[in-house]
Amino acid sequence: MPGLTPHAARQPVVKFTEILGFSMSAAEQLLSARWIIPVEPDSLVLEHHALVMRDGRILDILPAGAARARYPLASVEEFPEHALIPGLINAHTHAAMSLMRGIADDRPLMEWLTDHIWPLEQKWMGEAFVRDGSDLAMAEMIRGGITCFSDMYFFPEVTAQQAIRCGMRAMLGMILVDFPSAWASGPAEYLEKGLALRDELLNDTLVSFAFAPHAPYSVSDEPLLRIATLAAELDLPIHMHLHETAEEIEQSRQQFGMRPINRLKQLELLGPGYIAVHMTQLTDEEIDLIAKTGASVVHCPESNLKLASGFCPVAKLVAAGVNVAIGTDGAASNNDLDVMGEMRMTALLAKAVARDASVIPAPTALRMATLNGARALGLDAEIGSLEPGKWADITAIRLDRIETQPLFNPISNLVYAASRHQVSDVWVGGRRLLKNRELTTLDIGDISQKARAWREKLLT
Repeated sequence: MPGLTPHAARQPVVKFTEILGFSMSAAEQLLSARWIIPVEPDSLVLEHHALVMRDGRILDILPAGAARARYPLASVEEFPEHALIPGLINAHTHAAMSLMRGIADDRPLMEWLTDHIWPLEQKWMGEAFVRDGSDLAMAEMIRGGITCFSDMYFFPEVTAQQAIRCGMRAMLGMILVDFPSAWASGPAEYLEKGLALRDELLNDTLVSFAFAPHAPYSVSDEPLLRIATLAAELDLPIHMHLHETAEEIEQSRQQFGMRPINRLKQLELLGPGYIAVHMTQLTDEEIDLIAKTGASVVHCPESNLKLASGFCPVAKLVAAGVNVAIGTDGAASNNDLDVMGEMRMTALLAKAVARDASVIPAPTALRMATLNGARALGLDAEIGSLEPGKWADITAIRLDRIETQPLFNPISNLVYAASRHQVSDVWVGGRRLLKNRELTTLDIGDISQKARAWREKLLT
């Protein structure tokens, strides 16, 4: 329903057909579920409700009986033991790096990057690597209930093409580093190619774009100033690793005489469109700075733990009013793309770091994996919650399995007990990408065969 402001409809039962004069037609799809968890408003669980889709968007959410009466011509599907939630959002990953899953485990970040990952990328990076790695990542993410991912990698035009082809939503990072790669010769060409791709796909509803300078230690001042100017002119987000390790902080002190976040403040990069990834090294003053600028933080707990990077002070950030989303990072450093697992880890780790069991309760963790992710990407008017007018990006999760019994609170079980293997069905823009655990737009056999072929290449 173009033109309908999603936030105009906060109540779970709204007669949108009467307000807007819709006619009933067989084009409407009705999903009747045991529970619908819209995320907005917070903690709401709707029992025995139905969600109605039309033209790829959510038309209505109302009690199941009323839905059948109001939409008698709609096609109906029953999800009697399922929770319908907004599609999960992976707010930071490097999709193509799935092909390097487990190739250099148990090493600190800079050794992992400089001695293993960057040499392999220099040897093998190209369109075929990104195409096959992106397909592998998207297959894994869709089967894990993820409907949207924010990517930072080379050859973004290839990842964009594959996302559009399979029907997945993606924010593509216009990657930039100081050094040359197989994709571009330097900062000027990175920006030129990224902006050309953005212009080419400007009207595509599945893909959006962000500037993606890799990190303070890999991008110098001049290109960062150029990005700050362009981001303001084009109203585009800036997606960047920041304060990931203590080594990064010390390196910045030695080179620039200040911590990285202060350098970025001087360069005027911080603001509501800034997406800071990792943020394990933060002072209270820096938390206040992030809150005042309106920047978002993407928390990648499992990658931070595996690389021994540190602990993001999630509870303090949330208490300060910072929008915190969840990302997986790449499968090369995680080693999976499992937002449900990250969601549980986020809640548990935050409690331990804060020494307070009450922080980051289950509804907050679910919001971080959905609506907060959409907000970080600037897409919260379109996705991230189940509200009439938004795109029908939906994940169905079975809660009748032995692992989630008995069930006293569906949100609690989703966060603390359920796994991605209980995801049964996924829709993006009303298009079904997963049906009864089977991918509908990707060939899992072909993807697996190509992954095995890449294993042999990468071992040589």
